[in-house]
Amino acid sequence: MRRAFISPTKYVQGENELLNLGYFVKTFGDSALLIAHPDDVTRVKDKLESTKLKFNITLVESGFHGECSRQEVARLQALAKEHQCACTIGLGGGKAIDTAKCVAEGEALIIVPTIAATDAPTSHSAVLYTPEGEFDDYAYFKQSPSVVMIDTTVIAKAPTRFLVAGMGDALSTYFEARATANSYSNVNAGLPCGVREGVCGEAKGTITALGLARLCYDTLLENGFKAKQACDLNIVTPALENIIETNILLSGLGFESGGLAAIHAIHNGLTALEGTHHYYHGEKVAFSTIAQLVLENADRTELREVLDFCLSIGLPVCLADIGVEQVTYEELLEVAKKACIAEESIHSMPFPITEEAVASAIMAADQLGRQYKLSKEL
Repeated sequence: MRRAFISPTKYVQGENELLNLGYFVKTFGDSALLIAHPDDVTRVKDKLESTKLKFNITLVESGFHGECSRQEVARLQALAKEHQCACTIGLGGGKAIDTAKCVAEGEALIIVPTIAATDAPTSHSAVLYTPEGEFDDYAYFKQSPSVVMIDTTVIAKAPTRFLVAGMGDALSTYFEARATANSYSNVNAGLPCGVREGVCGEAKGTITALGLARLCYDTLLENGFKAKQACDLNIVTPALENIIETNILLSGLGFESGGLAAIHAIHNGLTALEGTHHYYHGEKVAFSTIAQLVLENADRTELREVLDFCLSIGLPVCLADIGVEQVTYEELLEVAKKACIAEESIHSMPFPITEEAVASAIMAADQLGRQYKLSKEL
């Protein structure tokens, strides 16, 4: 059985770590294309200026247009070539990071997240959109980023909701990796490189990835509430350090090399409900985690543990928590249809999947979450 594991070449995390950016640029050359939203550049401007002076590097600002589109990628690749940039830096949130991945095409790439809202920074994949913001395609590259650099001081000063959403995304990692392992399904680490290739590589997950996914879950339970308190105060504590690593590194390695299953497919289906559009990815994933646990008839103790964790840090546990106050079974069937399309990860579950079963699981998870939340409020 062929197995695959993929990871960044280097992961480094610490307070004021951004001051060392120039050192990593120097490992490639004297200049880098900086892809970042202007607001994110402003947030860390003093640190960028300091590292430029200290290491005598040039950062070519890209004037990033805000969308990871084929047109923007081509424009930025031409800009990098014009300025003979030795490497590419993606600084900020998901769109800037994905654009940097596409521009670099798996070579000489430094990723600097300014929030810990998802596990995407470590991955070898990106999502392409049209210039108008509609989904276009997935892109996969031959390797993960060369360097993932986390400045915990910057993340501590970001709104706490981002950190909590990241914990929602990380909450899914173990349960999806477990399902994928039980079904012997393929994982993303086996996918081919290249923006236009779409044929899945035949590779299963490793026991290393499953172990990291379990560590991801255990660390959330141990440190999540304390980390949220620290972020509320904009301070760095050991618990916050642990959760930043969990949200970005453990969850990132876990999902790519451990596998995705029903949770992210249900998340994608839920986007068919207009009320969910104002909620972050990780917030919708948290509720979808409860839905997968219902779908697989998980142990009550495990369900209560997940529900208690979500409520302790303010993650959604029912549809109303993600903007859906009322919904019919027919509407949930439409959600399920979207979640069950042939290419979705839900087919990594270790049993046959039907649209009716998925719709019923979502409805039951909603009821369970509402009643459990009410019982805790009394």
